Amino acid sequence: MKTYSAKASEIDKKWVIIDAEGLVVGRLASLIAMRLRGKHKPDYTPHMDGGDFVIVVNAAKVLLTGDKLKKKIYYHHTGYIGGVKERTAGAILAGKFPERIVEKAVQRMLPRGPLGRKQLSHLRVYAGAEHPHEAQQPAKFDVAALNPKNTNYRMTKAA
Repeated sequence: MKTYSAKASEIDKKWVIIDAEGLVVGRLASLIAMRLRGKHKPDYTPHMDGGDFVIVVNAAKVLLTGDKLKKKIYYHHTGYIGGVKERTAGAILAGKFPERIVEKAVQRMLPRGPLGRKQLSHLRVYAGAEHPHEAQQPAKFDVAALNPKNTNYRMTKAA
């Protein structure tokens, strides 16, 4: 029996929408990365871009477990000598672009290189509930129903 390898003409890409309100970032990002790579499909081929297009709405309302709002630090470099800057996850979520938390989490779960960059370009993240992709008729993907831990049930009970 020969190993099956999908061809570009055989790949069927779908559009999926995920409501991130009340979901834990790491668990959400791992499911999104799996969808972008196409690992949820039976005809997964590692060297082909067989994943779906993913739209994430309400990214500003994601949850970070534990003390990560204060202790998780994101670094970037300005390009100048000694130009390493840092921001906490809480500061980013309260800032102008809170969707970057989800984008960075997914980006760091995808492989580095040309294929990973192409797969990441199929991710659309929006801080609010509105998105301009109604014409693609995205199917709703309920991450919260997959596992109770995806919503951090301890934090939602206390709230």
